[in-house]
Amino acid sequence: QVQLVESGGDLVHPGGSLRLSCAASRITFDDYVGYWYRQAPGKQPEWVATITKSGTGIYTDSVKGRFTISRDNSKNTMYLQMNNLKPEDTALYICEVDFSRGQGTRVTVSS
Repeated sequence: QVQLVESGGDLVHPGGSLRLSCAASRITFDDYVGYWYRQAPGKQPEWVATITKSGTGIYTDSVKGRFTISRDNSKNTMYLQMNNLKPEDTALYICEVDFSRGQGTRVTVSS
Protein backbone atom coordinates (compact mmCIF):
# COMPACT_ATOMS: atom_id res chain seq x y z
CA GLN A 1 0.00 0.00 0.00
CA VAL A 2 1.19 3.48 -0.85
CA GLN A 3 2.53 5.55 2.02
CA LEU A 4 2.62 9.32 1.75
CA VAL A 5 4.25 11.71 4.20
CA GLU A 6 3.80 15.44 3.90
CA SER A 7 6.14 18.00 5.44
CA GLY A 8 7.03 21.66 5.27
CA GLY A 9 4.01 23.27 6.86
CA ASP A 10 4.62 26.18 9.21
CA LEU A 11 3.35 29.51 10.50
CA VAL A 12 4.20 32.34 8.11
CA HIS A 13 3.29 35.98 7.68
CA PRO A 14 1.15 37.12 4.77
CA GLY A 15 3.31 37.46 1.69
CA GLY A 16 5.64 34.72 2.84
CA SER A 17 6.61 31.48 1.13
CA LEU A 18 6.70 27.79 1.98
CA ARG A 19 7.60 24.64 0.12
CA LEU A 20 5.62 21.55 0.98
CA SER A 21 6.92 18.06 0.25
CA CYS A 22 5.09 14.78 -0.21
CA ALA A 23 7.33 11.73 0.02
CA ALA A 24 5.90 8.52 -1.41
CA SER A 25 6.96 4.99 -0.64
CA ARG A 26 5.86 1.54 -1.82
CA ILE A 27 5.11 2.99 -5.23
CA THR A 28 6.80 3.79 -8.52
CA PHE A 29 5.90 7.44 -8.31
CA ASP A 30 6.46 8.30 -11.97
CA ASP A 31 3.59 5.99 -12.96
CA TYR A 32 1.02 8.23 -11.26
CA VAL A 33 -0.61 11.62 -11.31
CA GLY A 34 -0.23 13.55 -8.04
CA TYR A 35 -2.63 15.89 -6.26
CA TRP A 36 -2.57 18.44 -3.47
CA TYR A 37 -5.70 19.23 -1.51
CA ARG A 38 -6.29 21.47 1.47
CA GLN A 39 -8.85 21.64 4.21
CA ALA A 40 -9.38 24.86 6.09
CA PRO A 41 -10.85 24.75 9.60
CA GLY A 42 -14.58 24.10 9.44
CA LYS A 43 -14.61 23.72 5.65
CA GLN A 44 -14.76 20.91 3.12
CA PRO A 45 -11.54 19.71 1.46
CA GLU A 46 -10.59 21.71 -1.60
CA TRP A 47 -8.53 20.58 -4.57
CA VAL A 48 -5.46 22.79 -5.00
CA ALA A 49 -3.27 21.38 -7.76
CA THR A 50 -2.53 18.40 -9.96
CA ILE A 51 0.71 17.31 -11.56
CA THR A 52 0.53 15.01 -14.54
CA LYS A 53 2.96 12.19 -15.21
CA SER A 54 4.73 14.44 -17.69
CA GLY A 55 5.08 17.19 -15.10
CA THR A 56 2.37 19.59 -16.18
CA GLY A 57 0.76 21.52 -13.34
CA ILE A 58 -2.93 22.36 -13.12
CA TYR A 59 -4.24 24.74 -10.44
CA THR A 60 -7.38 25.96 -8.83
CA ASP A 61 -8.00 29.60 -9.70
CA SER A 62 -7.28 30.97 -6.24
CA VAL A 63 -3.64 29.81 -6.30
CA LYS A 64 -2.73 30.37 -9.96
CA GLY A 65 0.40 32.48 -10.27
CA ARG A 66 1.31 31.92 -6.61
CA PHE A 67 1.68 28.14 -6.22
CA THR A 68 3.81 25.76 -8.28
CA ILE A 69 3.49 21.99 -8.16
CA SER A 70 6.45 19.86 -9.18
CA ARG A 71 7.79 16.35 -8.89
CA ASP A 72 11.13 14.60 -8.56
CA ASN A 73 10.53 11.02 -9.62
CA SER A 74 14.07 10.02 -8.65
CA LYS A 75 13.18 10.91 -5.06
CA ASN A 76 9.56 9.70 -5.21
CA THR A 77 8.60 13.16 -4.03
CA MET A 78 6.11 15.81 -5.04
CA TYR A 79 6.34 19.46 -4.02
CA LEU A 80 4.12 22.48 -3.68
CA GLN A 81 5.95 25.81 -3.74
CA MET A 82 3.68 28.44 -2.25
CA ASN A 83 4.52 32.13 -2.67
CA ASN A 84 2.73 35.30 -1.66
CA LEU A 85 0.75 33.41 0.92
CA LYS A 86 -2.53 34.85 2.13
CA PRO A 87 -4.50 34.23 5.33
CA GLU A 88 -7.08 32.35 3.26
CA ASP A 89 -4.38 29.79 2.39
CA THR A 90 -4.43 28.63 6.01
CA ALA A 91 -5.30 24.93 5.96
CA LEU A 92 -4.16 21.37 6.38
CA TYR A 93 -2.45 20.44 3.11
CA ILE A 94 -2.78 16.84 2.01
CA CYS A 95 -1.22 15.02 -0.92
CA GLU A 96 -2.83 12.18 -2.83
CA VAL A 97 -1.36 9.56 -5.13
CA ASP A 98 -3.11 6.45 -6.40
CA PHE A 99 -6.15 7.10 -4.20
CA SER A 100 -4.01 7.18 -1.05
CA ARG A 101 -3.61 10.28 1.11
CA GLY A 102 -1.14 11.31 3.75
CA GLN A 103 -1.89 12.79 7.17
CA GLY A 104 -1.26 16.33 5.97
CA THR A 105 0.94 19.23 6.97
CA ARG A 106 -0.48 22.39 8.50
CA VAL A 107 0.00 25.82 6.99
CA THR A 108 -0.98 28.89 8.96
CA VAL A 109 -0.74 32.34 7.42
CA SER A 110 -1.14 35.07 9.98
CA SER A 111 0.38 38.35 11.00
